[in-house]
Amino acid sequence: MTTIPASGRPFELEYPQKVADFTRYEDAQAAVDFLADEKFPVENLMIVGTGLRSVERVIGRKTWGSVIAGGAISGLGMGLFVGLMLFLFSGGLASPWVMLLVGLLMGAIIGVLSAVLAYSLSGGKRDFDSMRQTVASSYELLCEHKRAEEARQVLARRPGASQIA
Repeated sequence: MTTIPASGRPFELEYPQKVADFTRYEDAQAAVDFLADEKFPVENLMIVGTGLRSVERVIGRKTWGSVIAGGAISGLGMGLFVGLMLFLFSGGLASPWVMLLVGLLMGAIIGVLSAVLAYSLSGGKRDFDSMRQTVASSYELLCEHKRAEEARQVLARRPGASQIA
């Protein structure tokens, strides 16, 4: 059962104290999992990413072909929705497959047109595709002050505990 703190603020601890530092989120998660396995009241814990930075990975050059393909693919989702609405409100006048196909085609065409328009208006300012992610350089395991020392003692029994910074 998940409980929300009595304060009604799920992302705040009353008097947090640092229990451990980790360079990888997976390590902080494993520490919390260990504490949970040891029956520590984990509702007193919080993992906080620090040293946030934005990382953008360039994945390719944007061309007219990639713009058109991307627009068509993004339009298919809306087209599926439109096709289902056409079928539901057509009163059975046409085959569901015809309505679905019409919707998909309409969605793809609208997606292509909007993508082409947006790309042509960009003036070549962003001729590449990329993915963005916000990452932390380290992760702090914080604990409510009343249980912080207990958490440190339990974590000290964890295999590989000397790796905790």
